[in-house]
Amino acid sequence: MTFRAPVRDIAHALTDLAGVSSLMGTEHFPDFDADTLQAVLEGGASLADDVIAPTNRAGDQVGSRLKNGKVTAAPGFTEAFKAYAEGGWSGLAATPEFGGAGLPRALATAVFETVSAANMAFGLCPLLSQGAMEAIAAHGSDAQKARFLPHMISGRWTGTMNLTEPQAGSDLAPIRTRAEPDGEGGYHITGQKIFITWGDHEMAENIVHLVLARLPDAPEGVKGISLFLAPKYLLEADGRLGPHNQLRVGSIEHKLGIHGSPTCVMLFEGAKAELIGQPNQGLAHMFTMMNSARLNVGVQGVAVAERAYQQALAFSLERPQGRSAWTGANPSRLFDHPDVRRMLMLMKAKTVAARAICLATAVAGDLAEAGATPEIREAALLRQELFTPVAKAWSTDWGVEAASMGVQIHGGMGFVEETGAAQHYRDARIAPIYEGTNGIQAIDLMGRKLGLGGGAAVKTLVAEMRAEAQALEGHANEWLHVPGARLAAGVEAVETAAAWLIEHRGHAQPDALAGASPFLKLLGDVMGGWMLGKSARLAAEGLEPEASDDELRRTRIGLARLYAEHVLSQVPGLAGAVMMGAADLFNTTPEALGA
Repeated sequence: MTFRAPVRDIAHALTDLAGVSSLMGTEHFPDFDADTLQAVLEGGASLADDVIAPTNRAGDQVGSRLKNGKVTAAPGFTEAFKAYAEGGWSGLAATPEFGGAGLPRALATAVFETVSAANMAFGLCPLLSQGAMEAIAAHGSDAQKARFLPHMISGRWTGTMNLTEPQAGSDLAPIRTRAEPDGEGGYHITGQKIFITWGDHEMAENIVHLVLARLPDAPEGVKGISLFLAPKYLLEADGRLGPHNQLRVGSIEHKLGIHGSPTCVMLFEGAKAELIGQPNQGLAHMFTMMNSARLNVGVQGVAVAERAYQQALAFSLERPQGRSAWTGANPSRLFDHPDVRRMLMLMKAKTVAARAICLATAVAGDLAEAGATPEIREAALLRQELFTPVAKAWSTDWGVEAASMGVQIHGGMGFVEETGAAQHYRDARIAPIYEGTNGIQAIDLMGRKLGLGGGAAVKTLVAEMRAEAQALEGHANEWLHVPGARLAAGVEAVETAAAWLIEHRGHAQPDALAGASPFLKLLGDVMGGWMLGKSARLAAEGLEPEASDDELRRTRIGLARLYAEHVLSQVPGLAGAVMMGAADLFNTTPEALGA
């Protein structure tokens, strides 16, 4: 159950694959350099390894508890959160104006992976706080920023996102929570919200709830939703904490996993609140928070995959089982069976790929704000938009698969709770559902992102991936030729399937919708091969027979080759799934399916 943050792999993904070096020494990040990057990653790793990871088991077995209207965190969580806050990790990427460190979000995203791998349930608290801070910074008034952001950036206060209601899940049009003007410039919020992550706790002094609600004269549907801020404890005129607001926890959910994270039913009973941004623009404002959360949830998929991989690898080295296929030794380690080693290498390869996709998305987000020219900022924004649904969905789907593969490597010992492998599988399963299900991410990718900039975003990506495939195929090191050829075929499949979706999404929308999820998987698989191919090429170009890291470089080439044959080889078949249309779905009735 031990965990060690993979600092070397994360630094490689940031610098060599995601391109974070383009942010170093720029006007927005003048003090950001390679030394800072390494120091921050190592500091975050120390916190994750030594402080947060030891709380993971108690978080699962004991969990959070609701008693007498108050939520108590799992053992060790409060102390770990205090260390997290006091270390300045809450404000790593926040503006210095309100006490933040002003470093790139990409670096903060990398640190968040280590926190989530150490304890996914714990990591959900700073995840929601980060999104709430970004929403207030983007849409709040100057007074609201001054009153709330310093406390949230310091970690003294946390934040939540209150969207869902019993009758309104992913479709928020039916929400009923209402906001009545109080006659003094404020509002009273009344309604019930469900599935509110870390909706209550006592690890921080205050909780800032961002709540979607309707004004009395609001139009029906999503066009009548506004965004409000309702703190757990009201603020006095001088900024000190005042009385408890008229909101409370109705219950906490009993869940498949992430037991350490209290998922609350929140009851707003005339709670005092402030409007954030413009009336009836709440959903648009909330998307600032949701897009932040979507990337970070994708990172949680990477995190749980890394945690499951580390545990499976350790178990395979300790567990004697059967005869070695290579040496004939009996008993041998599980690690010395080809099928086990295949699974471990595939776990490693896809986790490296998912990490690189997520961090590349984060770098694009930084460049969209901090790029030196308008052209750079525009191109980066298009890339961020295109990559976000892939980062969220592909990475979280992989997190579940990786955790399942980890259980498989453990065998029967993985199916029992004592080893802890099952926890990763249970924890991982929520991530494909969070922040818009992965099916919604696929529809977003197909319906909006493919057409961004007249298709410029996907065309640029295709050109970059094709160039990498050509570099691999023509490389002097023939071990790179197979990854190059497989990547080239994958890029052709992406181009063909994307063109078909763009053509059909207007006049044959059901056909395009039916192909959305297969296309997201197809694109994610190819992007993963692109990242691993780049890693292998860089390794090959620096490979020296006597180099101390020779084994690492050879392994990076091996990971790309394994991925090429086990994943990229199947991509052309996915293009057929994308383009099969919806006729068979339309012709199938509930009765025929056994209803």
